[in-house]
Amino acid sequence: MNCKGIPLVGIPSHLNWLTFAREPYLSNDYPRVIIYINVRLSSFYFSLQKYIINHKDILLASFFNDNVIFYIMNIYSDFFHSALKYLKNTEVNIMNLLIITSYFNIRDSIWDPSFPHHSAISDDLMIPADFYNLDLSIPTH
Repeated sequence: MNCKGIPLVGIPSHLNWLTFAREPYLSNDYPRVIIYINVRLSSFYFSLQKYIINHKDILLASFFNDNVIFYIMNIYSDFFHSALKYLKNTEVNIMNLLIITSYFNIRDSIWDPSFPHHSAISDDLMIPADFYNLDLSIPTH
């Protein structure tokens, strides 16, 4: 809410960041995933590629480097992991996908040795990652 108590609807913006979000189809269909790109990288000509993947919880952005197109993907992972299931079940050939980012809300012994179990939802993440030839990046302390 703003200082007058009026609800604010939209995404945060800043002069130093390019913002990519999908347009809502309905009045209550607010974006749940956003991509921010620092303006210093604007010479790479980023653009949203919803004609390749058009899912409310997945954003695919492209950019050019040395006349080659590359992609980055950001995902909103809801309680049902619907975006991961969509990616697992939809084979979209995206060459040069560099990274898929999200907070996936998945506990698994693959990346958390203190957690004793393997989750079937992890497979929903690893199948698309393997398909796009991506490696798992585990945070370090």
